Amino acid sequence: MASEPKKLILNLFEMACVSHITHGLWVLDDNQRDRYADIDYWTELARLAEAGGFDGIFLADVVGAYDVFRDGPETALREGLQIPNLDPLSIVPAMAAVTQNIGFGVTFSTSYEPPFAFARRMSTVDHLTRGRIGWNIVTSYLPNAARNFGLADEIPHDKRYEIADEYVDVLYKLWEGSWDDDAVVADRGSRTFTDPTKVRYINHVGENFRVAGPHLVAPSPQRTPVLFQATGSPAGIEFAGRHAEVVFTGGRTAADFRRNTDGMRDALERHGRDRDDIRFLVQAGVVTGRTDAEVEEKLRLYREHSSVDGILAHYGYAIDPTAYPRETLVSDILEREGKTGTGFARSMAAGKTAGDLVDEALAGREERYFVAGTPAVVADEIERWLDDDGVDGINLRQYHSFGTLRDFVELIVPELRRRGRLSDGYEPGQTLRERLFGAGPHLPADHTGARYRGGANLESPLEPLRLQ
Repeated sequence: MASEPKKLILNLFEMACVSHITHGLWVLDDNQRDRYADIDYWTELARLAEAGGFDGIFLADVVGAYDVFRDGPETALREGLQIPNLDPLSIVPAMAAVTQNIGFGVTFSTSYEPPFAFARRMSTVDHLTRGRIGWNIVTSYLPNAARNFGLADEIPHDKRYEIADEYVDVLYKLWEGSWDDDAVVADRGSRTFTDPTKVRYINHVGENFRVAGPHLVAPSPQRTPVLFQATGSPAGIEFAGRHAEVVFTGGRTAADFRRNTDGMRDALERHGRDRDDIRFLVQAGVVTGRTDAEVEEKLRLYREHSSVDGILAHYGYAIDPTAYPRETLVSDILEREGKTGTGFARSMAAGKTAGDLVDEALAGREERYFVAGTPAVVADEIERWLDDDGVDGINLRQYHSFGTLRDFVELIVPELRRRGRLSDGYEPGQTLRERLFGAGPHLPADHTGARYRGGANLESPLEPLRLQ
């Protein structure tokens, strides 16, 4: 008997701003991007994605401005490049109120805000969505973000991951260990809402955080939200091995992708987890239409309106290649601008020209995980990603809102379902973790966060922390 085809995890990639990762395209006719601050934008988007059977809407975020390119934020502001932007966690309840099944992922940084307050907000949203929330764990990389929170410069990369490791540990203690499952009794007869013997302090004292607890929110449907991460660095891979359940990764080739995923599976084993305890998603671009001519016209429009300035500002280029003739060597520009010793300079291959940088910027979104074609062509390519590369799912990039989503729902979803690559619908009441993994709503027992269940492994679970 033939095995059942591997099903695609399908997320819509979004951000509460005008220009997320399709720079300049907000000006296209009927593009709704400039409505990003309108609640109706998000409710309409959520209804459409759920009608198409999407597993989730994933929201990116930054807490700083892109101000390296041209030595200031002016380009980012002009382009609407992730500024202005809204808090993604605040948007989710509105989308959840008009849907029943689709999940949500929100990006939040461990570098700048205390864990106790975030734990409360995330548990609140897990309750309000009935367990449909996930958290994309980031450490933040923009220099401006650090300055926004009182630091002179970025925290060094590996130090950010050390802080993140303790941050997440505090959250596990609050989410998993502070309250027992049956702590809330709601007994009118005895006038007891919560049994106080089943709630405890966590008394965390670490290098970066001191948190007494108890958690302010009773156990939510998932307790710990689904844990997402995007990474590729050695420190990030180790962090993923301890914590991540879904990882966003990629590669220019199938071999690149498999090398990345194999490294993360090895990290899972080092931390006592099963190699299959993780799902891998790639950011994917899909341009489709009912005819080849329709596809070509959309491609032409997207390429014609793509903003080089927006892309270069997003990449954080230390030089402006558009200010020089195309044939100018990058090494000469770096010499002229006194930037030969920078990390940017070290990343540049010998012989590269200003024109090369511009061309690479424009072509950078049309690599391995990009396909343009009619529905059968697109479905063939997605099947190749699933079967040949080992991809588990995609974050669908939006070129046009809601055109990209509507095209995928109307044209690609039926074709993928016909091939058995997408489920036919939702199972009512499922949490996001249950939908993604087909198991229970909570962290698996071999996950590092599970060790605090029932108050286990807390330093002094029944004694309050006395802060000096």
